[in-house]
Amino acid sequence: MASSSIASSSTAFINKKDVGLSAFSSQHSISVQTAKKRVSKKIVSVMTPQQTERKPATTGSVKTGMTMTEKILAKASDKPEVSPGDNVWVNVDVLMTHDVCGPGSIGIFKKEFGQNAKVWDREKLVIIPDHYIFTTDERANRNVDILRDFCTEQNIKYFYDIKDLGNFRANPDYKGVCHVALAQEGHCRPGEVLLGTDSHTCTAGAFGQFATGIGNTDAGFVLGTGKILLKVPPTLRFVMDGEMPDYLLAKDLILQIIGEISVAGATYKAMEFVGSTVESLSMEERMTLCNMVVEAGGKNGVIPADKTTYDYLEGRTSVPYEPVYSDEGASYLKEYRFDISKLEPLVAKPHSPDNRALARECKDVKIDRVYIGSCTGGKTEDFMAAAKVFLASGKKVKVPTFLVPATQKVWMDVYSLPVPGSGGKTCSQIFEEAGCDTPASPSCGACLGGPKDTYARMNEAQVCVSTTNRNFPGRMGHKEGQIYLASPYTAAASALTGYVTDPREFLQ
Repeated sequence: MASSSIASSSTAFINKKDVGLSAFSSQHSISVQTAKKRVSKKIVSVMTPQQTERKPATTGSVKTGMTMTEKILAKASDKPEVSPGDNVWVNVDVLMTHDVCGPGSIGIFKKEFGQNAKVWDREKLVIIPDHYIFTTDERANRNVDILRDFCTEQNIKYFYDIKDLGNFRANPDYKGVCHVALAQEGHCRPGEVLLGTDSHTCTAGAFGQFATGIGNTDAGFVLGTGKILLKVPPTLRFVMDGEMPDYLLAKDLILQIIGEISVAGATYKAMEFVGSTVESLSMEERMTLCNMVVEAGGKNGVIPADKTTYDYLEGRTSVPYEPVYSDEGASYLKEYRFDISKLEPLVAKPHSPDNRALARECKDVKIDRVYIGSCTGGKTEDFMAAAKVFLASGKKVKVPTFLVPATQKVWMDVYSLPVPGSGGKTCSQIFEEAGCDTPASPSCGACLGGPKDTYARMNEAQVCVSTTNRNFPGRMGHKEGQIYLASPYTAAASALTGYVTDPREFLQ
């Protein structure tokens, strides 16, 4: 593990000009500060205009304060500084693709660079089959065959293959959901640029790196050159302070933010998360926070690396990395402030991630099923949270409850790690006692829908409380299905009642 100095993360400059105080509706009891160009005489809380003074650097050249995202892209494009709106050629540290987009990206690469072309760096490409795996669909299975042939041809170092679909444990290389596997296998490192042919690649921003999803055409170009042309995004800053109540999870935090700014509120913008609440989050919870920035239209999400980050990376990577932090004089497009101690459990009602509501406001919504899984809600700590609710209740579920661990490691954790306060019981034992379905083979499962034989796919119009990230029509299968996005706490509580349920009913 390479040692690296830890710089203290900077805080935004707040004082008395240019910020108005807007309030949530009274039911949310959360305040937000948003930078504005003009303010009325009735300002309650204020902030200075962003600094325009330019102080000379030690080299004598002009230097402007930059945000984390700007500094990462500046370093990756070999430039002393960049500004929002700049178009820069960026050197890519890691490119990830999977079984849905991999074949298309490979096809474009071969068409444009030649049938015998070699990828720019066989050790910087990570290929992870995960979406349509445990199915009899011949086209889905063929996609994995295409990946396997390409990796053999190119001698790709990091191909997490699966051959025996009947027993995933017979496949030591198989991992599961790409975004969780990338972190677990040490491919996420502070200060780097990670691209993936999946919109939720932004999950890796939890490690203090620039991570974003790209299309097959861009991926084909990166395969051949290791470079991509990017426009530098402006940054929105989200300051979250206050002690997290024990009935909240990071899923509630990001649903609150998306509900506040809308699914278009961060379109092609970086979302930077800071504050005492963020610092208190585990790496898996930080991943949940960054995972859904794309549901707000964000280009990327990012969290400053700290001891929590370095402890997670210990033993997972030997590649040297260099964390970066926002400068004190960095310019932010807007800044939002939240007192998390006042937040209540939330859901996103159909059919949009920004259709925010308090869980207790939806208590009359009868549900048909619960789904706990995906890159957003299928990590070890997500299942631990669900088990905590089942354990506290001592009751059995009233609707079918499907459990899909994200990766092989998560699956093993579900069957081996004792749940705190359970007397040594594992998640799997608690789930069995509660009447849940047996935890399924690790994969993306029903999140995207997939072939009709996909485990837990909704093949008829039903109402589901899910820990996934999108509730658009057609997600998880049926186009007339209704999905309520929720944290694992809320999902488990809902399973116990058969209605959308505030987890405080069992956790207090």
